[in-house]
Amino acid sequence: MEYVDPIKDIKSINKIKEILRQQSQRDLLLFVLGINTGIRVSDLLSLKISDVWDGKEIKEFIYLNDLNSDENKAFYLNNSVKKELKKYFTQHDFSECDYLFKSKKNNQPITRQQAYRIINNAAKEAGIPGKIGTHTLRKTFGYHAYRKGIAISIIMTIYNHHSSAETLRYLGIERGGKQLIKVDVNL
Repeated sequence: MEYVDPIKDIKSINKIKEILRQQSQRDLLLFVLGINTGIRVSDLLSLKISDVWDGKEIKEFIYLNDLNSDENKAFYLNNSVKKELKKYFTQHDFSECDYLFKSKKNNQPITRQQAYRIINNAAKEAGIPGKIGTHTLRKTFGYHAYRKGIAISIIMTIYNHHSSAETLRYLGIERGGKQLIKVDVNL
């Protein structure tokens, strides 16, 4: 697998969102869900409507079985994700067993290659330098979680890493480098 970068600049993230918003609500949701949860792209693509919708409202958490640790992990759906899910649900008629990121060609989810094209093309159009791929979503989540004051130990657990040094390296953060952390309690 080729090394990819997180998107560190919020303006660039917003630019990609705008590009994807004009392209497709499904594609925008893929991006927003990925950068706000840190879920692997293979797990994102296997999500069904029932994983995010309880029949009445959007769930608070997505529960996924982690194959590496064989434990059930919970991923919080924040307001940004819920907003895009609501828009997505109003634009399409879904059943519980439909894939969340359903292909326009059949009842299967979009492929990893299609997800890569969606993310990579939007990043290029937004003028983002560096290597961008589907894994960029996961790295962007971790980078911004760390910058907003989430403990590296928590991010490390989400990624199933064995050390904080491994997680910092994965996120492209220099150890010992002066990095301002936003501890945004915002009560």
